[in-house]
Amino acid sequence: NADLLSPSPKPKQYAMNPSQNPAFLEQYGPRECMDYDVVIVGAGPAGLSAAIRLKQLAEKQGKELSVCVLEKGSEPGAHILSGAVMDPRAMSELFPDWKERGAPLNTAVTEDRFLFLTETSATSTPQWMLPDCFKNHGNYVISLGNVVRWLAQQAESMGIEIFPGFTAAEILYDEQCAVVGVATGNMGVDRDGKPTSEFQ
Repeated sequence: NADLLSPSPKPKQYAMNPSQNPAFLEQYGPRECMDYDVVIVGAGPAGLSAAIRLKQLAEKQGKELSVCVLEKGSEPGAHILSGAVMDPRAMSELFPDWKERGAPLNTAVTEDRFLFLTETSATSTPQWMLPDCFKNHGNYVISLGNVVRWLAQQAESMGIEIFPGFTAAEILYDEQCAVVGVATGNMGVDRDGKPTSEFQ
């Protein structure tokens, strides 16, 4: 979609560098300001896929697009511990060559069983009685954390910048209430929220 990457005009009252805004300085103190075309909060499956797809669209249109992803965990996937059964359709749309790239989808589902349990036995439901959402033929048993780490590697190889350990503490607005960015949380504060020698 061409409109997706078209730059929108900045409001006239928007301070180009929010870190120079007196109200911003009063609340957060001096801050470095980094400018990106797109900022995505959260390096989970959705955030990383969105970042990758935006870069793919930009490359297809011959445009430069700077994208960064903020992740509160120590690394992408640090807070994603669950296993899952994954339909590879979305992965195939994002990376048709995901197998050649080494995506961690290694264990194909070979059998589905839906059991009714009693105190002494289990009764299997015939496959023809199961709705399609309970049928996993063609899907993969995965570690979602490993998939997220792999997506992060693919994103960084495309020039997407990922910042682990940074929370998006607050949304920044201009005078017209349009979103212009986010402020990251303070690092290096004590239990009372006061800066220490390691404050960032």
